[in-house]
Amino acid sequence: MIQLHVCPSTLAEGFDTYSPSARKLLFDGNKVNHYMDMPSPNTDDIQIKETLSNVGRISLSGAQPKFSVLVGEDRKLRYTKEGEQGTYILKPRPNAYQILNKDDCAANEHLTMQIAEQVYKIETAPNGICFFSNDEMAYFTRRFDVAPNGGKYQQEDFAALMGYTKINGGSDFKYLNGSYEECAEIINRYVKAARVDLLRFFRLIVFNFVSLNDDAHLKNFSLINRHDEYRLSPAYDLMNTSLHLVNSRIFALDKGLFREGMTINDTHFVGKKEFMEFGRRIGLPESLVQRELERFSQDNPLIDSLIDKSFLSDALKKQYRDSMAYRRKMLTF
Repeated sequence: MIQLHVCPSTLAEGFDTYSPSARKLLFDGNKVNHYMDMPSPNTDDIQIKETLSNVGRISLSGAQPKFSVLVGEDRKLRYTKEGEQGTYILKPRPNAYQILNKDDCAANEHLTMQIAEQVYKIETAPNGICFFSNDEMAYFTRRFDVAPNGGKYQQEDFAALMGYTKINGGSDFKYLNGSYEECAEIINRYVKAARVDLLRFFRLIVFNFVSLNDDAHLKNFSLINRHDEYRLSPAYDLMNTSLHLVNSRIFALDKGLFREGMTINDTHFVGKKEFMEFGRRIGLPESLVQRELERFSQDNPLIDSLIDKSFLSDALKKQYRDSMAYRRKMLTF
């Protein structure tokens, strides 16, 4: 069993399991074990294979499986059974051959989500690290579309709101169609407090840039209706994809920031000018955009602290730190 010295959610030091603040966000204050009783789905264990034969994957984005889980009576996370409503999404280690550094995927997503929340105050889905009984790490996040009474809030991703499906948009419809400028128009169309959410959206786009998340496609943004009013959902699926892909990009959407698209040269040399223009186009005051870009471009000791305490391997900690530092510098060009 792995001995912890930091909270596997907030990365706060001095904890051997989830800290009180993490328990409040993730488990409504209840004590939950950071170990599951089951071995990883990647093992040849007969028990786990029999269990998973009765558990449907709730989605399969690219090559990374996702499973529905909940907290059982023994205060441990477990897979849902038929007819049960899961309250968490679990992402075990992927096994697709084209993904590099598979063992670090969970740590990467967890770290990126924590930097977004703690450093840049971006609202994110509560999340953490847990471990299978064979010590393999997994990432999990609390579902924000599940109400306290077990019901579901209405949630629509931007691909659906734009009317794109595989039928009319092609197999890569979530990448080939739309731009981030057009995503902002969705917010203007459906969100009553659009000015507030446009700033939240701008921050998220800039964060995806500085954290090298090139998988921010149309289905990774959504609107949620919690109190008879739509708003931009908390951020989810944030990851520094350069640690796992051979040929990484800058923007997930082929059209990039702008409605008319961006040339290949544009997407390889993005900087302050492009984000200033993007902010102007979506209706943000120039002074506000300037201030936000300065904030994202500055060094912040909390970033280094979170990277150091994260569950990434030492080699990938350096790669993560160096790549993010370079992207922050690009915002000054």
